[in-house]
Amino acid sequence: MSEALAATQALEQAPGAPDFRSQPTADAVPTLWVAADQLRAMLRFLKHEIDRPYGMLYDLTAIDERLRQHRADQPASECTLVYQLFSFERDDMIRVKVALAGDWRAPTITDLWPNANWYEREVFDLFGVDFEGHPHLTRIIMSPTWQGHPLRKEHPARATEMGPYELPDEKLQEEQDALRFRPEDWGMERKRDGAELMFLNLGPNHPSAHGVFRVVLQLDGEEIVDAVPDIGYHHRGAEKMAERQTWHSFIPYTDRIDYLGGVMNNFPYVMAAEQLAGIQVPDRVQVTRIMLSELFRISSHLLFLGTFLQDVGQMSPVFYMFTDRQKIYDIIEGVCGFRMHPAWFRIGGLAQDLPQGWEKAVKQFLNWMPARLREYEKMGMKNALVKKRTRDIGAYTYEEAIDWGVTGPGLRAAGLEWDLRKQRPYSGYEQFDFDVPTGKRGDSYDRAWVRFEEMRQSLRIIEQCMKNMPAGEYKARHKLTTPPVKDHTMHDIETLIHHFLSVSWGPVMPVGETSAMVEATKGLNSYYMISDGGNMSYRTRIRTPSFPHLQMIPLLCRGMMIPDLIAILGSIDFVMADVDR
Repeated sequence: MSEALAATQALEQAPGAPDFRSQPTADAVPTLWVAADQLRAMLRFLKHEIDRPYGMLYDLTAIDERLRQHRADQPASECTLVYQLFSFERDDMIRVKVALAGDWRAPTITDLWPNANWYEREVFDLFGVDFEGHPHLTRIIMSPTWQGHPLRKEHPARATEMGPYELPDEKLQEEQDALRFRPEDWGMERKRDGAELMFLNLGPNHPSAHGVFRVVLQLDGEEIVDAVPDIGYHHRGAEKMAERQTWHSFIPYTDRIDYLGGVMNNFPYVMAAEQLAGIQVPDRVQVTRIMLSELFRISSHLLFLGTFLQDVGQMSPVFYMFTDRQKIYDIIEGVCGFRMHPAWFRIGGLAQDLPQGWEKAVKQFLNWMPARLREYEKMGMKNALVKKRTRDIGAYTYEEAIDWGVTGPGLRAAGLEWDLRKQRPYSGYEQFDFDVPTGKRGDSYDRAWVRFEEMRQSLRIIEQCMKNMPAGEYKARHKLTTPPVKDHTMHDIETLIHHFLSVSWGPVMPVGETSAMVEATKGLNSYYMISDGGNMSYRTRIRTPSFPHLQMIPLLCRGMMIPDLIAILGSIDFVMADVDR
């Protein structure tokens, strides 16, 4: 019995527990339907009252159900709220759903989980759900002047469905006025102790903001009184695109989520689709996926470490680390044909088999990199100035990290030895020998140190992949594998037709709901997908780690100085495409 199933039974037996209704799903995550007026009681029970509670609000999203054809044994709903909770004590997840009709309204849960603030604003922005009691329910992704809610089904998904874009002077002025920051809207005062406070825009175009990201700072001199992060400048509608692309043709879009993670972005998407279709991939595919993912993990961490050290005053490391990243990209290009965005994983396997000579290139890199890491340790992690700038800066406990939805290196830096690859292994990670680095203080230094040590562990994993690469096929022999295997396509008309339709229209996935999760470069990344029996996804939810991580900025920087904020921003390790999607 899974831990979440045990939790379901505990709910059934608890006196006074809310009534619920279970729904089977392809991912076997217990999914419980509750009434809107019972939602808070259910979530409070799961967070505070149950043994080994579900302490993290992992994700919160919605589904516009109005055009969905296959909803067997589910309550009637126009819009469904989906709450995904995670328990690190149980190493398991549970899903709570709420059906909405008429006025799409639900109670806020920002008093139960602080990270619900942004998630509820996102659902309000993209679906139009009103969360009663939310402290500041405004748009978060779209412009304040935007009309409509983009993830509703009636909203167009292509530019060809809308008129040409125009920006006359009066419209430009309207947009500029909408972006004007008004402290009173956020409950901020303009004076403290009789002295005027200053409001400073950091970004959205500033090197230390690490992308098109804006933070409005409330300052008393150089001391940060408060901060308001402002996101949405990089939004490209990836979840909306998933509704208009076939299951297969959406794969390249996944590369652009965390654009430093490469094929690691393909990983949860193809695993979720394979789970939905019932595809078992060959062992060679599993090990190859792990090897490529760990190469991208090192590449991402190198960029993080180089720019982080640059943020706190070191200029040289970033140039050395870009040299090492090019060596990784040479391997990736030799294997995949592309460098940053190879889109190389496929539903059921890989785009092609590993090329001849791949072992030599990987071995050369494994021989090169350990000495470089020792140099980086001396010039960076053991540097007195780096320690002075980052020790005890932006620190949080692991209890706070869980409450705010922090995962990955940021969570391990706070002392919790939890890595999805160890605790809930996927793609055969249980066969690999590696350690899980952890910090003690949860500060900016520890967040950097954990990522630095993870590069050493990734080298260990890659070496094991190289030495133990299984023989076999690079693609499953399953009818929904994409592109499908070509056996007999020129021998009879039936197989030729099947191949043609699978390539041109894409596979038709079975009806159902599924999800898959990976330990990505910046934390846990997952895809929650719904098939309505077509060749495109009905709903694709992309849960990324950077979104909740940036929400912590006000908590981490209050009482600090502006240079401290720059160190904090660098230590979070985010990319805005991972935030805005």
